[in-house]
Amino acid sequence: MPIDIARIQLRRMRMRLKHPFGTSFGTLQNKEFFIIEAIDSAGETGYGESVAFSAPWYTEETVETNLHIMRDFLIPLLKNNPVNHPDELSRLFAPIRRNNMAKAALEGAVWDLYAKQQNVSLAAALGGTRSRVEVGVSIGIQPTINELLEKIAAYVEEGYKRIKLKIKPGQDIDMLKAVRNAFPDIALMADANSAYTLEDIQHLKQLDALQLLMIEQPLAHNDIIDHAKLQQSITTPICLDESIHALSDVEKAHRLGSCQIINVKSGRVGGLTAARRIHDYCLENNMPVWCGGMLESGIGRAHNIALASLPQFILPGDISGSDRYWDKDIIDPEIVVQDGYVAVPDKPGIGVTVDQQALEAFTKSIKSYHL
Repeated sequence: MPIDIARIQLRRMRMRLKHPFGTSFGTLQNKEFFIIEAIDSAGETGYGESVAFSAPWYTEETVETNLHIMRDFLIPLLKNNPVNHPDELSRLFAPIRRNNMAKAALEGAVWDLYAKQQNVSLAAALGGTRSRVEVGVSIGIQPTINELLEKIAAYVEEGYKRIKLKIKPGQDIDMLKAVRNAFPDIALMADANSAYTLEDIQHLKQLDALQLLMIEQPLAHNDIIDHAKLQQSITTPICLDESIHALSDVEKAHRLGSCQIINVKSGRVGGLTAARRIHDYCLENNMPVWCGGMLESGIGRAHNIALASLPQFILPGDISGSDRYWDKDIIDPEIVVQDGYVAVPDKPGIGVTVDQQALEAFTKSIKSYHL
């Protein structure tokens, strides 16, 4: 029986991060995105969230391209081809090349609505096995090392299980050494966001003395082959992020020895169904995975928590508490970290209540499409 979807609503949102977030490719403070509402004939609503940024510096997708693809291609496909289960959307959307973030945003809303209609949590619908997930925190590039150390100390005090630091040439080895000297026992990793090349092999070998949990995406955003050569040259585990857009990328990276760890972001790979398939492959091949973050609101964060409840997500994910990013989130209660863990909601769907007043306050425009 087809999933009852009467209407799709696209809310264009704008929220301001509490603090600027700096990476190797720029600094972000104002976040624009879409909240997707899949509404059934009884008025039940499933929520999804787009994770593309306003500029195409993470992938080629942007807020504007997400709107174009959802409005002009994906929603018409869904209107003309009712589905019985969210897993079917991957095949339905396959004729549209790439545009994974647009696909994931719409698919996420359908997954939430489906789980609510089935009266099960999204985590249970996906096959999750955990009642709580370990979480880490991602810290952008800071003006000074002292400011960075102060931030890390605060997050360690809060109980975060892993600290991720953004790095780039000129702000890497010395900074990481200072952090490791100050915090000799924390689980520490570095995220390069493709800032290096194979010419930097000797430089990156210095990481091996720092006992990092991993270095994330050191080389080109679309590379798998050069990462294999780098992994052969360093003992620090490489984690691939931007290079992974589909299960086939994971299979190739595994066969080539390009990495030891995979960062799974449902937006980057095209949705929860694709993310679960990657998880299953990594489980079969004993490759650790963890759930990456894209500065989501509480809605996107709730989707990530459900995904991270699957058994092979054995490393802490970027699923910080709401107050890490926002003065006011759009869910109530907000997501809270306790002793380095976040509880997996067990209520139907994403399991959190959307704060309608806050949702309206951050909404810039609404477009509605009847199915």
